[in-house]
Amino acid sequence: MSTLTLPGDGPGDRTPGDRTPGADPDPPHPPPPPPADIRYQGQYGKNPLGEVGFRALCARLPSVLAHTGRLAWAADRRAVLLLLVCQALTGVAAVVLLAATARAMRALVATGSVTDRLQSMLPVLLVVAAAAAVGRIAAALSWYADDRVSPLLSTAADTALVEAVCRVEASAYGTESFAERQEAAEIGVVRTAAMVRDGQTFLAAAVRMVAACGVLTVLHPLLLPLLLLAVLPAGVGAVLSARVDYETHYANLGDRNVRGMMRWWSTAPKYGDEVRANGMTGYLLFWYRSLSERIDRRTLGIAPRVLRISLTASALGGVFLLVTWAALAWLAATDRVELAIAATAVVAVQSSLGALTQLVRGGAEMFHTSLYLADMRTFLDLADRHAPARGPAVITAPVHEIRLDDVAHRYPGKDRPAVDGLSLTLRRGEIVAIVGENGSGKSTLTRLVTGILLPDRGTVRWNGTDLAAADPDTVWTHTGLVPQIFAQWPLRVRDNVTLGQPRSPDDAPVWQAVDAVGMRTAVEELPRGLDTLLAREVFGGHELSGGQWQRLACSRALYRRPALLILDEPTSQMDARGEHQIFEEIKKIAADRITLVVTHQLENTRVADRIVVMRDGRIVQEGGYEELCASDGLFAELLALSKDR
Repeated sequence: MSTLTLPGDGPGDRTPGDRTPGADPDPPHPPPPPPADIRYQGQYGKNPLGEVGFRALCARLPSVLAHTGRLAWAADRRAVLLLLVCQALTGVAAVVLLAATARAMRALVATGSVTDRLQSMLPVLLVVAAAAAVGRIAAALSWYADDRVSPLLSTAADTALVEAVCRVEASAYGTESFAERQEAAEIGVVRTAAMVRDGQTFLAAAVRMVAACGVLTVLHPLLLPLLLLAVLPAGVGAVLSARVDYETHYANLGDRNVRGMMRWWSTAPKYGDEVRANGMTGYLLFWYRSLSERIDRRTLGIAPRVLRISLTASALGGVFLLVTWAALAWLAATDRVELAIAATAVVAVQSSLGALTQLVRGGAEMFHTSLYLADMRTFLDLADRHAPARGPAVITAPVHEIRLDDVAHRYPGKDRPAVDGLSLTLRRGEIVAIVGENGSGKSTLTRLVTGILLPDRGTVRWNGTDLAAADPDTVWTHTGLVPQIFAQWPLRVRDNVTLGQPRSPDDAPVWQAVDAVGMRTAVEELPRGLDTLLAREVFGGHELSGGQWQRLACSRALYRRPALLILDEPTSQMDARGEHQIFEEIKKIAADRITLVVTHQLENTRVADRIVVMRDGRIVQEGGYEELCASDGLFAELLALSKDR
């Protein structure tokens, strides 16, 4: 009998002195290695901004604004029209406000009694108050319009991303950097809502600035270029800061992606037993903390760069602003402008400065957000390139025959094909068992049979129609699959059974599928029967055992009444009674469909009319149970090993 030696139990790991009273029985463990550096590789390994100049970055703003406008228009036209009207009212109010201010200043510095001057100012002040009220009402309505559009845009972006991922060819998941680009696109979805608000801020500031600068130019042409110089450094600094921030985001993308996955696996209740009983908690916390600290180091490392940019921009802006105020004082002191106009210029400068600063910041925010939206757009284009590009042929029931001729398929990044030179014919009314060692190509075969994957070489034909030329939705309408790793959907029991299929007004077909897998008693004992939510994490939800979940997955496939039924290790988590019931049901319904059973439990292959034995992606044996048992081949060898326990 072989023995299992654990670390620390070998003769070289413990000496008699280790067992003396008071001694530490276990030597200290070396610290675990830190997480590997996780970065992009291949064609997406470069930061898309790495070789883009400042002028090109600023040139993005018009296209970004136009793109945002098109998205908002598609989401809610009335809200967009309201937003545009409000921006126009804001501009008109700004012009009226400054013009009225100039008139008020003339009345204020005019000769005469205070009472007379105040009386002459009263109509102007009423105009000022009305213009200010219009501006504030327009601003409030603008925010209302934004609140209407932003949720719709977020939902549209989120839905587009989910749809793109769900509709790509399954082979896309194995392509280079697909997962990383998807993670980058997720940030774009989050930032979509901010885009409308940034655009609104940008437009409002632009309108106010144009109005104020127009008045300022009329007052004296010299003031406008000085004012532009005062805020230009702030604009350059804001854009450069956004670029630095995005560079850090890009560097952290791979780490954040893996950290998010590990966080879910570490904290999900269904994996808690494995984490605790295997003593993994300490290492997982170390790993998570180390990766988080590495992300934080990169994030904090840019703070000095951003600070230098901000200080330089502020210093230059302050110098130019001082020059602007000095020029205004000189113009007033030398009587080149009258005192009332100089006072109005002070108000116009302040208004222009505020509007221009807001314009710069809004533009920088738009530019910043556009980087993430570009990631989202890049991923959607990538997903579109990986969308199914098959023919229009329609597969109809009944499916009498599925034929694979010299089929080969290699996964991206793999040196050798998962299946190679495989030919097989499946017929209606037949139960075919697929067996073989791990990595022999069994699951790849089922994916090729269903058209989830298309072969690199050879053909897969349903009733003579090549799946490469068929609409995949018409193929999958006739398939029912119970995979090894099945989803435990956080839905009601009824929805878990009927998922993806039309449901009849009554629950008779649902109960029929539940009965077929022996789950009626378990479902009836749930708090709300078929209406029980299967999500323990949600208040009022309930959890099933592993075997019950597997039975429910089988009921989902049986409910479909498919022309092709594939069960990949369908009873691996069931007890003997459940396993027996499933295989009895398979035999009962086999006449109306093609049934494919993938299993390592070789005794279960007795139910099959034919057994296909695979090794290294090829079929090495084929025949009935008794025939293969009597032969000197891989099946007999595996069967003998399964009994020698």
